[in-house]
Amino acid sequence: MSEEHEPHTMTGRRSEVIAGSFGEDLSVSHALLSKGQAQANTRLPMFLLLHGWGSNEQDLADLMRYVAPYNDYAALRAPLDMPAAYAGASGPKGYSWFHDCVPTGEDLDRDAYAAAKAIDRWVSEHIAADRDIVPLGFSQGGVLAIHLLRLHPERYRAAVSLSGFMAPGLVKEAVPADSRLASLDIPVFYGYGSADNVIPRYELYATAAWLEEHTWLNSHEYHGLDHAVSLEEFSDIRQWLIQNDISSGMM
Repeated sequence: MSEEHEPHTMTGRRSEVIAGSFGEDLSVSHALLSKGQAQANTRLPMFLLLHGWGSNEQDLADLMRYVAPYNDYAALRAPLDMPAAYAGASGPKGYSWFHDCVPTGEDLDRDAYAAAKAIDRWVSEHIAADRDIVPLGFSQGGVLAIHLLRLHPERYRAAVSLSGFMAPGLVKEAVPADSRLASLDIPVFYGYGSADNVIPRYELYATAAWLEEHTWLNSHEYHGLDHAVSLEEFSDIRQWLIQNDISSGMM
């Protein structure tokens, strides 16, 4: 990563949802790896799976058999525990990358930077430097699939953001690579639903517009889809991956 900041320089106000402060230093400590410790097919890029609010590292693993069944993956668990008020009475425990479900403004800048930095650090510590990596995230994870490119774009082969949004960049230190990102022409797939009931439509459109200017974008809006994914979207992702030589066409 080209720029480092001491944790306190990015820490903002205290959160009223998840204990702690927006932008506080985070660390990724749990990962679910595909077969062979994610070394079964090293000739293809490895996926970095980033779940959304209240989910966990198992959430996106099943998606891989639809979009890239022959690629290795590492599914990361977000570092923040869900508060009791938001946690379900049964089922797997949930986690969050951010100190709120959908933070905005400087809060989002600070949290996106802190989470992306934690992910990028995990990558540097656990994945060989010559292994191509493709972040794929949903919702909060979709924010981070994009933000990794705004932090350390040279490390990532491509990115997939599903129902994601993006930090506004009000805190310039939170987006250190924005000025050089466009020149790298990194392939990005961005998919979202026309009936998303979590992320405002103007945020989705603004994200697509920004990505169009800063990446090699393939964007899809899915009619009637809410804050979710669909089989049609999986098919589009699969074709995009093949076209960009990221996954095998074998099924």
